[in-house]
Amino acid sequence: MQLSNGDVYDKTHDELDFEFLGNRRGREWRIQTNVYGNGSTDHGREERYLLPFDPSEAFHQYSILWTANHIIFYIDNVPIREVIRAEGMGLDYPSKPMYLYATIWDGSAWATENGKYKVSYKYSPFIAEFTDLVLVGCQASATDCTGPDFELATADYNIMTLPKRSAMRRYRERYMTYTVCYDIIRYPTTFPECEHDSAERQTFWDWGESKIVMPPKPRSRSKRRVRPARNVYVGQRVF
Repeated sequence: MQLSNGDVYDKTHDELDFEFLGNRRGREWRIQTNVYGNGSTDHGREERYLLPFDPSEAFHQYSILWTANHIIFYIDNVPIREVIRAEGMGLDYPSKPMYLYATIWDGSAWATENGKYKVSYKYSPFIAEFTDLVLVGCQASATDCTGPDFELATADYNIMTLPKRSAMRRYRERYMTYTVCYDIIRYPTTFPECEHDSAERQTFWDWGESKIVMPPKPRSRSKRRVRPARNVYVGQRVF
């Protein structure tokens, strides 16, 4: 599920993503969030997390808040990532109108454990089901965005309270397995918006990709349908 304007801005597109990276049978699903601005995929702002549930077994809610000042990713109303617009981000912060997409595509080259496990097409066709899709924001063709902008500014999902920040810290400490903010190999110079607390950084380095949150399940011969659904996208400007 993504917001993107790649069909309009080929070289300078913006993008916000929830990407399901697949799983090994009986192991945790992994999900990735992306923040790209002005075609900045060569130094993209990716983060990856384990999911504490199997998204193919029940509907869950995935939400993106996108405003001129900050971006928040939610899973089941729990904030998992906040990107506050920093002056040093420049055009890397997504700012152009975007479309909403919901797709299935083959990311075998890199997705499931860095491409170690490929998609098996003997289980096709692959199906995704969605429900309760909600869009709140200002259409790109609108001449006056006062109303939608006020609705976003005063909405509960736009306000990060202390309980929300505590919930986000707990989620990230337990489930986050990768963030560009701590990747000193790819990015020796820290991104301008990376200002996480020392406790999260230490927990990340202690656990990293070794995190396990779901017990192994017995192997089954039955086919499973992928149902990452019940998605709520909350955007600033959407076509």
